[in-house]
Amino acid sequence: MMNDIETIRDVVMRERKMAVSDREWKHRLRGYGYAIRDTDKGAYVTSLLRGNDLCALMG
Repeated sequence: MMNDIETIRDVVMRERKMAVSDREWKHRLRGYGYAIRDTDKGAYVTSLLRGNDLCALMG
């Protein structure tokens, strides 16, 4: 399970580095079936298919 979380974070952060803006980043993540949910506690990667949180984004 931890390996899956690390893989998701790696994909999300790699896409962030390639994107010019937050809007483009979020659009690119939709292609993977992911979205970013911002909360008071931080940002979370969520599944578009299931709607649940997959992992928290660090830093």
